[in-house]
Amino acid sequence: MDEVATAIADPVRRHILTMLRDEPLAAGDIAQRFAISRPAISRHLRVLRESGLVRDELVGRQRIYRLDPGPLAPLVDWLTGLVATDRWDRHLDALETEVYRTRRERRSRGPAEHRREHTA
Repeated sequence: MDEVATAIADPVRRHILTMLRDEPLAAGDIAQRFAISRPAISRHLRVLRESGLVRDELVGRQRIYRLDPGPLAPLVDWLTGLVATDRWDRHLDALETEVYRTRRERRSRGPAEHRREHTA
């Protein structure tokens, strides 16, 4: 997970991943979309490949890169755990249940019994 987090920490690499989400691309096509050197793009692609986020295939004289989102799953799970609202949902559901139960009990006892309860 740390290697994946490190790989996506760089904005250039995140942009490359976004581009590859839509379609596989040759290394040259990726490099043309940036104002940085081809060797710099090559280094970014190597980091993405080593983290497992992209796969490459040699087709003729071109190296084609494809997104592999699988290694993102542990990071997504961890991030989801940080922002999960399940805990609050359970607490709020329990509160709602208690409020309805209390209202139902008060209605079943009737108004006279409810008044006696509060004046005693």
